[in-house]
Amino acid sequence: MQPTYTPEAEAYREKVQAFLAEKLPSNWQGTGAIEGEELETFVAEWRNVLYEAKYLAPGWPVEYGGAGLTALEQVILAEEFTKAGVPSGGPNDVFSIQMLGNTMLMWGTDEQKAHYLPRLLKGDDTWCQGYSEPNAGSDLANIGLKAELDGDEWILNGQKIWTSAGHLADHIFTLARTDPDSAKHKGISFMLVPMDQPGIEVRPIKMISGDSEFNEVFYTDARVPKENVLGGLNNGWAVAMSLLGFERGEAAATVPIIFGAEIERLTAMAQERGLADDPVIRQRLAWCHTKVRLMKFNGMRVLTQFLNGHHPGPDAAIGKLLWSEYHKVVTELAMDVMGADALHVEGRRPPSSFQTDDPGAANTSGSWVNTFLNARAGTIYAGSSQVQRNIVGEMILGLPKEPKPS
Repeated sequence: MQPTYTPEAEAYREKVQAFLAEKLPSNWQGTGAIEGEELETFVAEWRNVLYEAKYLAPGWPVEYGGAGLTALEQVILAEEFTKAGVPSGGPNDVFSIQMLGNTMLMWGTDEQKAHYLPRLLKGDDTWCQGYSEPNAGSDLANIGLKAELDGDEWILNGQKIWTSAGHLADHIFTLARTDPDSAKHKGISFMLVPMDQPGIEVRPIKMISGDSEFNEVFYTDARVPKENVLGGLNNGWAVAMSLLGFERGEAAATVPIIFGAEIERLTAMAQERGLADDPVIRQRLAWCHTKVRLMKFNGMRVLTQFLNGHHPGPDAAIGKLLWSEYHKVVTELAMDVMGADALHVEGRRPPSSFQTDDPGAANTSGSWVNTFLNARAGTIYAGSSQVQRNIVGEMILGLPKEPKPS
């Protein structure tokens, strides 16, 4: 692991800073300073700016519309974007570009890449993830959504749950059981399913924060073209694990940046409220700062592996476990710093229920209370902490497997 940047990397940082200075208003204070329609308009326009600059998928090969950047250059890009308080894409790009796009580059046919990758970059399609089911959450291989071939189409019947942003999507990448006679991890296929059809029903689920970003999705004789299987028939488990690796692994190098900005906001709030010299608060702030630095070093380890050609694997669970468990603690500290003011929620709310509020957000109860409530979900979505610990223990440390129920 190399925790410092080379002179070449710093030269690239100056290039990114010049890009931001050129494209952003002189009085720009970050997306945390705006809300509502103004925020939506800025994000949409900023996404177009990134699209023209080939910064939406900076690590993709140039021939597929990316910038061909190295992993280190991508981290520098994320660092500077976070400092400037601007997003690295639109609200759906985590699903469409980071998760599905990267997986398609690895597993897709030439025809699938030619059709879908340009549409992902342009934002023509909005995607969500169809993995978990009522009986297949932590034990994902237990999925029961059935797919049967009927001529040139697959017919899907079953249910998915905890589908983030499913109510906003028009496509869902879906794990379906195509061979019910095979072992659990086999006989699963990864399918690209259009949602704008009569056989798909989406039902939002109310969250503790009052939002409804999670959904149930029901498939009733839903149809999928035969060629919409990604990675080959009955090979869906390998494809799904690749996608989860991209979801968790790439984030290891960039997530510490947004959490670093958040702990700076929290420290500033403690100072404003005269609590920064309280020995208990100082100790808890120091603990949080240390955890963010540990996440940073773990991210640099992951980055080093990327530079050496290593794709995300089971070790991606380390970063997911670190940030999600940390975020519960730091937001509890925010509630204690805010004190009784946290009982009256007012001010701008975070635009997303995932991870932190935007850089530059004001230290209002509307920001911190909703971030606190949503932090609990972070230990469940994208893989629960219990599952991450099993992955680390069994697949990295070589500990005995957890006993299976009879």
